[in-house]
Amino acid sequence: MEAYLLDWANLLLRWLHLIAGVAWIGASFYFVMLDSSLTKPARKQDVERGVSGELWAVHGGGVYQSQKFLLGPQGEPLAENLHWSKWEAYTTWLSGMGLLAIVYWFGATTYLIDQQVMALTPATAIAISIGFLAGGWVVYNLLCKLLRGRDNLLAAIIFVSICVVTWVLFQLFSARAAFLHVGAMMGTIMAANVFFQIIPGQKKVVAQIRAGDTPDAEPGIIGKQRSVHNTYFTLPVLFIMISNHYPMTYSHEHGWLVLIFIMLAGVLIRQYFVLRHSHRASPALPAIAVALLLAMIWYLSPQAVDSEGASEVSEAQIAEIIERRCVACHARQPTQPGFVAPPLGIVLESPAEIQNHAERIAATVQTRYMPIGNLTGMTDQERASVASWFAQLRPQ
Repeated sequence: MEAYLLDWANLLLRWLHLIAGVAWIGASFYFVMLDSSLTKPARKQDVERGVSGELWAVHGGGVYQSQKFLLGPQGEPLAENLHWSKWEAYTTWLSGMGLLAIVYWFGATTYLIDQQVMALTPATAIAISIGFLAGGWVVYNLLCKLLRGRDNLLAAIIFVSICVVTWVLFQLFSARAAFLHVGAMMGTIMAANVFFQIIPGQKKVVAQIRAGDTPDAEPGIIGKQRSVHNTYFTLPVLFIMISNHYPMTYSHEHGWLVLIFIMLAGVLIRQYFVLRHSHRASPALPAIAVALLLAMIWYLSPQAVDSEGASEVSEAQIAEIIERRCVACHARQPTQPGFVAPPLGIVLESPAEIQNHAERIAATVQTRYMPIGNLTGMTDQERASVASWFAQLRPQ
């Protein structure tokens, strides 16, 4: 019953995480587009009111006019009914942490720890996990303060730091958990930017405007910087959110390098769209991103096994490997703790069932996606035997 209820908690939190994430990212993308698309006000009266830029748009059968006041409206009070974009960020982060706790902390021995990578106890692994999430924000925030006004250098150091963290995490956790923790660390930084910098700065400026004081420009400068960082984190984080469904990425022996190249492609694609809003886009940016992704597809392509040169593997040998390494989870009544049903409904208890899923078995075993966390201790020799067996079934 406990595993069943955890599955429901996982599903509902994942749904909430997706809904809140769509709302947060949608609002973020919209305001980046809006800020980049503003033009000088057409009317002198608007300039005198303090309007620094405006955008006319059409959507949903109506025409909209958006205006930006850098220092608030001049000669008139600030509206009381202000919309604050914050709960989307907080809900996304809180639901994400809930998922992290349910899947990777509660299920640390299954999903977080890979004994062949590092023999950690669940308590130690969870402490390291929390340390990376909190430490990532502390280091990032310190870098932003130390390198104030040197944005290009700051961006380069942040990217290099994330690359180093990616490599380190692959030396500590399972490959799947390492991928996820890179995204969770960046997501934590994004939410912390909203909570600790952007919203407090906006509240300070609003209070100054309502008090009749000249607003301090400092919070706006900081908020703008952190918003820019958040928008470049977005596509890498979104990729990591869906990557657990595609083990050919994180299960590669150089999965950390794969993630770095894919994150870089995401940053280049985001930069293209940011520049496109202000009509300064360069087609070279998406072209380089596509080249990086194609290079990754080629690099990750599985090596064909020579069915003639490979040693003959009998059905009995494969059945024995599957029974010893896979059936604990992939049975009608799983015996592996934490599983109430076979993953994806795949049952491997009979020769016919093994044959029906032969291609999936070979792919997940060769990429090391299965067994999850290598809980059952599948050896490299057994993986090679599965590859040879499948090559015999489907000769090239």
